[in-house]
Amino acid sequence: MILSTTETVPGRDIEKSLGMVRGNTVRAKHIGKDILAVLRNLVGGELNEYTDMLTEARNEAINRMVEQARSLDADAVVGVRLVTAQVASASAEMLAYGTAVKLEAPD
Repeated sequence: MILSTTETVPGRDIEKSLGMVRGNTVRAKHIGKDILAVLRNLVGGELNEYTDMLTEARNEAINRMVEQARSLDADAVVGVRLVTAQVASASAEMLAYGTAVKLEAPD
């Protein structure tokens, strides 16, 4: 599956737009790791626990978006965007979305 943050796929023409596809997930950290992150935040530095959580969430959201695009028999998803939002304390939603398309056969 080709993923593009632009509205096109370089070197390929879009034959048909199949509509919006999306994937999302909500993740939360274990309270013990959350306490460690709060303490680290006081002294500065990267909050590895949250970096890891968001990386996992991003990958899962993209995978779910791709699954939906495959169910439409898409060749690519264009205009891919990622959005994150806090849902509750120490939890976050990651949303991946874009437009599923069929591509014309290469020359």
